[in-house]
This record gives sequence, C-alpha cells and structure tokens, in this order.
Amino acid sequence: MSIQLLFGAALAPMLWGTTYWLTTEVLWTDRPLTTALIRLLLPGLLLVAALRYRPQPGQWKPLLLISLPSMALTHACLFYAASRLAGPLAALLVSTQPLLVWGLAWLLFRQRTSRLISAGALLGFCGMLLVLVAPSRMHWDLPAAAAALAASASMGTGTLLMKRWKLDIPALPYVGWQLTLGGLMLLPLAAWLEFPLPLPNAREIAGYGFLTLFGTLLPYLLWFRALPRLDPVQLSVYLLLSPLTAICLGYLLLDQTLTPLQLAGALIVFAGILLSQRPATTPASSR
Repeated sequence: MSIQLLFGAALAPMLWGTTYWLTTEVLWTDRPLTTALIRLLLPGLLLVAALRYRPQPGQWKPLLLISLPSMALTHACLFYAASRLAGPLAALLVSTQPLLVWGLAWLLFRQRTSRLISAGALLGFCGMLLVLVAPSRMHWDLPAAAAALAASASMGTGTLLMKRWKLDIPALPYVGWQLTLGGLMLLPLAAWLEFPLPLPNAREIAGYGFLTLFGTLLPYLLWFRALPRLDPVQLSVYLLLSPLTAICLGYLLLDQTLTPLQLAGALIVFAGILLSQRPATTPASSR
C-alpha cells in the first residue's frame, strides 16, 4: 500500500479538524450561514467548472435530496455549533455521526445491524452522554450542542441516502455537485438573515481562503482519491483524526482542556466507533 495514499487519507480529516479553531478565532462567528455558504459554494464551483461533468436528467432529483442533508443542513448546523462551542466539544459531538447512522438506518429503512455494531453504537452513546453531563471547564451552550448533533444526524442521513441511491456519477464530480447544490440551497437563507456582509480584513480573507482550499477542496480530493483504493472500514477509522486534531489545537493554541470525566467519555466514544467499524461475522440485511 502506498505511503502517500495512506498519508492523504489521514491528512484529510486532520484538515477538517482545523475548522473548529478557524471558526472561533478567524472567521465571522456571527455569520455561520455565510461561512457554510462560502465553504460549500466556492470549492464546489471550482470542481464543477474544472471537471465539466453534467449529471443525467434522472439523477438531479436524488442528487438534490442527497445534497440537502449531507451538505446544506450539515454545514449550517456545524458552523452554528462551531461558533458557539469550544472546538473539542463541537468536534466530538459531530464525530458521533457513524454511531447515529445505524439508528437512522433502522428508522428510515428498517435495516438490521449486527450485534457487534449495535454494541459499538451503544458504547459510543454512553461515552457521548458522559461528555455531555460531566462538569466542563469550557463554555457550554445547549442549542449549539443540539446543532452539533443535528449536523452529525444530517451527515448520517446523507450517507444513507447515497448508499440507498447509488448514482452512476464519478466521485469528484459527485462531491463537486453536492457542494455546489448545498451552497445554492443556503444562499437565500444566508442572504436573508446575514447580509449585507461586513468588509473582511486581511486575516479573515486568509481564513476563508484556507477554509476553501485546505479545509474543503484539498481534503475532499485526498479523501475521494483514497476511497476506491482503501477498504471502507479501514478508511472510516481515519475520521477519528478530526476530533483529535480539534482537541490538540484547542489545547495547544487556546488552552482548552477536557475534564478527566470528559476525556474518559471521549475515549469511550472512540472505542465505540472503532468497535462498530470491525467487520461483522454476518452481513446486515434489510427487511
């Protein structure tokens, strides 16, 4: 296996993990919808323009239905949470997405899961509860925590819909159109609630440039380059590097630390995700 491929698969979620520090320290914290809009629309348009791939007429409806939860709702909730919660807390709550997928799979499609996956999901849920109820040294915001979990659920719903509707679209155009459509969905709401925008300073321009190129476009390119070459179970474990990166940046740059009980809860969440990623002895089936 290529070292460059493995490094790229690890670098992508690490770059995504910088989003939380960037949101609180550099970007417009009072305009989460605008930040989500910029993150989606600019790299999406770059990919669509560069690749020049147009979906077939019958693919537009499912593509729109996938882009709504996986891009528009996920990023709107994510940046609202990131602007009001400490990065380690926000990242940890969003990282519960693999655990929520299995519950959503049963609720939406009555899809059964193996006992191993169910045990991992239950373990991760217990760890998340411990993080939420333990006394915290960080600023706590209940609506923002709910938004982080909503971002996780929206991302999980989009993942399930992508698996349900296996559109015959190459990976890079697929993500390019998802980013673009998600950004276009947020545009009217952002314009209504947050426009007109202030004149950005040099620091903010650099921050949004980093978010567009290194927080979105580059990690998506690295991730989708690794996707067909690595086992999906192996690849999904790399997503744990995103909250770990946010926790490290919060500790190194902002003096943010989790309490011992919260650290124990975080380790339980990670253990639950790792357990649930192990291959089941029998494949899951749908009723």
